[in-house]
Amino acid sequence: MSDRELRFGDGKISGVIAMALGALSLLAVLCFRFPELLTTPDLRAVYPVPLLRGVLFVSILISLTASLISFALSRSRLLPVLGLTSTAAAIGLGGAWVETHDPGAQARYLGLDWFVLDLLLLAVLFVPLERAFSLHRAQPILRRGFRTDLAHFFVSHLLVQGTVLLTMAPAAALFGWVVSAEFRTAVRGQPIALQVLEAAFLADLFQYWIHRFAHSSSWLWRFHRIHHSSSQLDWLAGSRLHLVDIVITRAVSFVPLFVAGFSDAAMTTYVVLVSFQAVLIHANVDWRFGKLEWLFATPFYHHWHHTAEPDAIDRNFAVHLPVIDWLFGTLHRPARWPRTYGIDGDPIPDNWFAHLVAPFANTAETEPDRAP
Repeated sequence: MSDRELRFGDGKISGVIAMALGALSLLAVLCFRFPELLTTPDLRAVYPVPLLRGVLFVSILISLTASLISFALSRSRLLPVLGLTSTAAAIGLGGAWVETHDPGAQARYLGLDWFVLDLLLLAVLFVPLERAFSLHRAQPILRRGFRTDLAHFFVSHLLVQGTVLLTMAPAAALFGWVVSAEFRTAVRGQPIALQVLEAAFLADLFQYWIHRFAHSSSWLWRFHRIHHSSSQLDWLAGSRLHLVDIVITRAVSFVPLFVAGFSDAAMTTYVVLVSFQAVLIHANVDWRFGKLEWLFATPFYHHWHHTAEPDAIDRNFAVHLPVIDWLFGTLHRPARWPRTYGIDGDPIPDNWFAHLVAPFANTAETEPDRAP
């Protein structure tokens, strides 16, 4: 289904809402019922459970209402049936009043709760913003590759325990000997805001070089090209990342953060801010920030990193701070927005499994067209 089919009055918008909220409601109920398997311990410890139950109740009501509206307006019954089925299953499993329990210590888990909460929050925030401030107004909400990027979003959130472990373990194993208790105490004694700025600079400095190397190394480009294969950008496009690319990039950028030993409050603030920024810089919004664009990465800056225009290829590698690109001669800031995105002639099929296996294919097509 494309966004061109989503018109007010034909029942498809309400059908999509019903299906999406019904599915998320069902997944949320499963998280309540099986917290030891499907929820993240660090998040579970800070959940405002009454608020989450209220959100779940409202989501179920909206899904039911949207299903009925779609039935009344749409000739197709698929979307409202899916919405009603998933919502009925959520209610049958307990709905907003589902009983839960304390799972205690758990060795392994899937981050289904993180997927549900993050997807709901980002969609509620960015879908209206992209409609109101669209850069590419003809671009559909359910644009080409949307389902593939949703699959990437789902898998990366579900496997959060594994990716976090693989991110942190190399730093501890290889650089544990560098850690100084006195230095860490001094770092943690700084104001939180200063620690966050330092963390952003150090992480981005390391991330810049591994990112740049991913464009010049034929082996790393096999994985990183997945991220560049999107021909249209929006709030979900940044999720298109191969798992190997995620682990390598995050493991390298985590090294200075591990050695410095920033406080938990500073790291939490840093992670929240950069997670939001990572979504924003891919968004389909026409926002410009004037001179502030020299201070932090914006959609205009990062869209140029994704363009297929020859003059801009292999530029704007930093993720947080454009000044790093300026320092190393890779900053690209023309007056206009880019016209095209992706990789010219990219042969990767547009589905998650193809993206997963493509880097391991021993074919000439996997060599870096963009790398210098």
